[in-house]
Amino acid sequence: MDLRNLSKKQKLYVGVFAGIVSLLAWAFISAGVITHNFNRSQLQTDQDRQEALIDGIILTETKDEKKYWEIYGETGNYDSKNGVAILNNVIGNFYDDNNEVSMSFESSRGTYNEKKEQIILYDDTFIVLKDLTTLRANKLVWSGKDIPTVAQGNVRITRKTDLLATAQKVEISPDYSTFKIVGNTVSKVYSDKEIK
Repeated sequence: MDLRNLSKKQKLYVGVFAGIVSLLAWAFISAGVITHNFNRSQLQTDQDRQEALIDGIILTETKDEKKYWEIYGETGNYDSKNGVAILNNVIGNFYDDNNEVSMSFESSRGTYNEKKEQIILYDDTFIVLKDLTTLRANKLVWSGKDIPTVAQGNVRITRKTDLLATAQKVEISPDYSTFKIVGNTVSKVYSDKEIK
């Protein structure tokens, strides 16, 4: 193409087009130079890491068609690198071998650690056992189906109208039918005659 035979207007268009192509080439090369290690370093430090912020999250564990537990958080987030779900405004249930609710709970905050298979409830935790015994505690730790569940911190136990106890720690049996008070406690047991 002979530029001598082009009009001034055509020369201007060719110049603008060449300028745009040069600018795009410069931007593409600069971006490659600036970010050439970006993806590689990101993969090396956070390989396959995923994090999700979720409204209304439900977690459950089921094995051989038996449900062990379910937990619902009004909001929460999950970090795949650590395998931990953090839940807010939590409610849930633990089940016995007959798939019947054995213990229910609610708490302002909870976590599920998928690597440890552990549920921890923090702050304002309220628990109801199947015999209608209620417990309030600062913290509840469930570490597996065959391990006692532990309630800790300012535990207050009430069973109907016949028991009122406070303690720092309570261990709830794996079948959620009994509990053991550990450490210093104050207990008041009432008889039927005292109730009337």
